[in-house]
Amino acid sequence: MTQRIAIVTGANGGLGESMCKALAEQGRKVVGTFAPGHAAAAASWQEEMKLQGFDITMKAVDVSDFNDCKRLLEEVESSEGSVDILVNNAGITRDAPLKKMQPEQWQAVIGTNLNSMFNMSQPIFEAMCNRGWGRIVNISSLNGEKGQFGQANYSAAKAGIYGFTKAIAQEGAKKGVTVNSVSPGYIDTPMVRQVPENVLNSIVGGIPIGRLGQPEEIARAVSFLTADDAGFITGTNISVNGGQYMA
Repeated sequence: MTQRIAIVTGANGGLGESMCKALAEQGRKVVGTFAPGHAAAAASWQEEMKLQGFDITMKAVDVSDFNDCKRLLEEVESSEGSVDILVNNAGITRDAPLKKMQPEQWQAVIGTNLNSMFNMSQPIFEAMCNRGWGRIVNISSLNGEKGQFGQANYSAAKAGIYGFTKAIAQEGAKKGVTVNSVSPGYIDTPMVRQVPENVLNSIVGGIPIGRLGQPEEIARAVSFLTADDAGFITGTNISVNGGQYMA
């Protein structure tokens, strides 16, 4: 069987790295993306992955720009082959209480975290349907499920992912294309570890399992949903949050 091609946006972050590794171990040819202007960091990350035995191609794309996403996808299909798996993982935060939030903070988060879902999925969705196979996994968040003080922009974007996922899951269902989402809780990444110790302790205290999640636990959900034999799972969300929020 031809090796399936997978794209992971925001690949060189804590969660993205684990997803890339999990998909590679699943036998996929993985293409990761990074934000323009971070080529040096992406190249260094790619070399580190090679040292660990993972051959992951890295490409720059502005996921908030439809035309740039279309350009990237055409480039990947030309050099690597048809895209079979898409993991929409790229995301940013621009936190502020609503009364202090500026329009540019709102637009930046909506553009990167929500508009990117359309920008990356639309150009390849029809081709997946025509081939009769595809896997799309959209990374949402615990805070898209429950909301979070100071994150009206982030929570709105992540909540919007659920509607997008369910709608296009219905469009792809009879075509062999599944579309699902994964909602991580608080995960042990460098970003979370920068939180002040007292705040971090308070967060962990609110997690019934009593610890932060590991990036590999999110990647496991992604690899499960993208498996060849996961064709009967579509339009659903997997919450991986240690019991912190039970919908």
